This record gives sequence, C-alpha cells and structure tokens, in this order.
Amino acid sequence: MRILLDTHILLWWLGDDPALPAPAASAIADAESEVIVSAASAWEITVKKAAGRLETPDDLIDALAENRFDTLSITAGHAIGAGQLPAYHSDPFDRMLIAQARMEGLALVSADRRFADYDVELLPLD
Repeated sequence: MRILLDTHILLWWLGDDPALPAPAASAIADAESEVIVSAASAWEITVKKAAGRLETPDDLIDALAENRFDTLSITAGHAIGAGQLPAYHSDPFDRMLIAQARMEGLALVSADRRFADYDVELLPLD
C-alpha cells in the first residue's frame, strides 16, 4: 500500500502520540507500506515551528529517514491541481496533500473529516 501522511498524522507518529488512530499506526508500521511525506507537510511544520505554534524534531529530514519515509516534491501540476479543487477545505497545505494523493494514486491518511468531501482515496481510520 502506498500512503501519504497528513501533517498531523506524521507528527503523531513521530511523537508517539496516543491520538494516532490504530489503523494509521498499523499502516505506517507495516513493512509492506510505502509511506510518503509531502514537501507540503515539511513546509507546514517549519512555518508553524518558526511561529512558535508547534514542537517538532529538530531535524525533520533525519526523522523521516530514520522512519524510512519517502518524500514527495511539489510539482507545478500538483499546484495547479490543488488550485482547481472545490473550496470545501480552505487550508492550502491540506489542499496540496489532497491534490498530490489524487494525482499520484496514494491513499491519504488523515483524521480530518473534511477530506471525505473530495474524490480522494482515504485510509479508513474507523
């Protein structure tokens, strides 16, 4: 399974947070899963950390490598796809993740219920 982690799912995983839903933890831990983190999540984390709104690992790149997570760059196609999405969700980082998951054929892992409004594959968390 190829999964794209929403930023909060990534942070819950890295922080060993009990808020991480068990199905998400199982999918991430599964050796058969290809776990992907978007550059949009790295950007969001860095912006929020710089604003003092978030505590994160000091070296996110090392943390991703230690967990064997692949990274996904943002392309112009992704940006256009995100910009063309219906305005169900106003967060630009989340809209980028939705566009990337759709365009790359990835299952998106998120606890954000607004993602279900989009035509995107979501990992069931129930």
